[in-house]
Amino acid sequence: MKIIDRAELIRRAEKIIEKGVLVHDKYRLDIRGELICGENVEIDINVIIEGNVRIGNNVKVGANCILKNCSLGDDLTVKPFSIISGAKVGNSSMVGPFSRLRPGTHISDKVQIGNYVEIKNSVINAKTRINHMSFIGDANVDDNVTIGAGTITCNHDGIRTQRTFIQSDSYIGSNVNLIAPVKIKTGTVVGAGSTITDDTEENSLYIVRNRQKKIK
Repeated sequence: MKIIDRAELIRRAEKIIEKGVLVHDKYRLDIRGELICGENVEIDINVIIEGNVRIGNNVKVGANCILKNCSLGDDLTVKPFSIISGAKVGNSSMVGPFSRLRPGTHISDKVQIGNYVEIKNSVINAKTRINHMSFIGDANVDDNVTIGAGTITCNHDGIRTQRTFIQSDSYIGSNVNLIAPVKIKTGTVVGAGSTITDDTEENSLYIVRNRQKKIK
């Protein structure tokens, strides 16, 4: 990667400030690629821009974020310590803090991606919520899905990756393992702590656990 001297980094920061971007500290913004911003954009300290980055209107980027070859829509917030690389985020969504969006990820409108969530090569549709400590890899998640803390898509079988499909209006409880390839059909509820290996039926509840035992 070409090394850019400090004077050039400051000059690049000053250039976007002149175009109306609110930069909290021009000495702590590294624009190492091409940055195109809409109106009413705010960038906090220690943000790194790499590759080609497009930011829409009314966007706030929190401190210590890395944006690389990505596109951010309008009216959204990227909270501190988030990494967005090779991904697209739709309008009125929220990412972070401490989120990682990896290449091939497409986040639709009004989506919540919370703290310590990693998403890879997945499509997350409108009004879906993944708020805590989850890994969603190689998945298609439809509208209005809730995914609980600690849930993962088990996408690799040791030889190749497999996809997970979660249809609209489903609720996935905390600490759930979805063993790909698997399809979670519309309106499914999966109880916390379950491991799902087979396709579900619509509007059904699945709980896969051993009974609790007391042993003295």
